[in-house]
Amino acid sequence: MTLTQLLAGVAVVLAIEGLLYAAAPGLMRRAVAALAATPEARLRLGGLAAAAIGTALAWVLTRA
Repeated sequence: MTLTQLLAGVAVVLAIEGLLYAAAPGLMRRAVAALAATPEARLRLGGLAAAAIGTALAWVLTRA
């Protein structure tokens, strides 16, 4: 994976997140509030799971 590919992935994530905030700001506000109320251990586990899945997906896509 090159730096350009990594930056392209970050750009896609930012674009999707921006579209979500633009399309449904109330829903995103509630989601952020729920996130703030979530215990740290659960956030950590979810973050690790997302990182593992994202890394595996990026690896598979670069091998295809």
